[in-house]
Amino acid sequence: MRKILASTTLAFLGLSVPALAAEDCGRISIAEMNWASAGLAAWVDKIILEEGYGCEVALVAGDTMPTFTSMNEKAEPDMAPELWVNAVKEPLDMAVAEGRIVIAAQILTDGGVEGIWIPTWLAEKEGIRTLEDALARPELFPGAEDSSKGAWFGCPSGWACQLINKNQYMGAKADEKGFELVDTGSAAGLDGSIARAFNRQEGWLGYYWAPTAILGKYDMTRLDLQAEFDRERWDKCIVQADCLDPQVTEWPVSDVYTAVTREFSEKAGPAMDYVKARAWTNDTVNAMLSWMSENQASNEDGAYRFLETQEELWTQWVPDEVAEKVRSAL
Repeated sequence: MRKILASTTLAFLGLSVPALAAEDCGRISIAEMNWASAGLAAWVDKIILEEGYGCEVALVAGDTMPTFTSMNEKAEPDMAPELWVNAVKEPLDMAVAEGRIVIAAQILTDGGVEGIWIPTWLAEKEGIRTLEDALARPELFPGAEDSSKGAWFGCPSGWACQLINKNQYMGAKADEKGFELVDTGSAAGLDGSIARAFNRQEGWLGYYWAPTAILGKYDMTRLDLQAEFDRERWDKCIVQADCLDPQVTEWPVSDVYTAVTREFSEKAGPAMDYVKARAWTNDTVNAMLSWMSENQASNEDGAYRFLETQEELWTQWVPDEVAEKVRSAL
């Protein structure tokens, strides 16, 4: 039987989690964000900190803005394992400069990645490396309402990336090159279009991001847009609804960090060394999320699976004696 206790999920209702004791690990609150990769990270942290360091960990429900705001204003929770920095960059920079929050580690070493993707098998078969290569072959990408055109699958309706993807499509003049922008309607619709294409061994072209279960399950290649990221163009046009002269612009890589409160960083002791060392790649997370999706596994299940199958990675984050304690709990 697993030794770890089930987590107590707390809503942010002003309830204070007792501070971490200076003489030992004590009690820690960790934000379990409401997306899969962050939930997985929170549970890996919970298991390692409880079993390896003797901490008492409470997982609290979280999302980017509410979690950051609570950490900044109330110093709780103690840690956000996967904070996408671009969403809170200015206030986070201020909080770090003023000493309320500490950036502990870059948990995703290659950052959060967005772009235009096609199946790797097709890229290799047809020698497609760039977006221009793909747009020259609309017949390879079925799925448009007009069967004479290729399909460019867009970001789900209502998401910020829907507008960005539309401006990229217009900037590439994809309509003039025989393509149609397909509204997938939802995340499920976007995922379904990829699964359908792979099941039929058909081409697919469109927007996606990592780390995600889909990119862990299906081998996809991110196309070279042959354009640098231009901050001014991005802010003034690509993200705007009234962009009059859209031009293809590379997506910025999203910095994804582990953030902790100053109080935690000062009192955590050896546990802080673990938090600073803990990092993984998109490929690692994609593979775990794919396994979780295929097995309808919870964040907790995924964390145990990670610890059982990726020992060579996580043992680099902790001393040998801590690693042995965690192994004995699996």
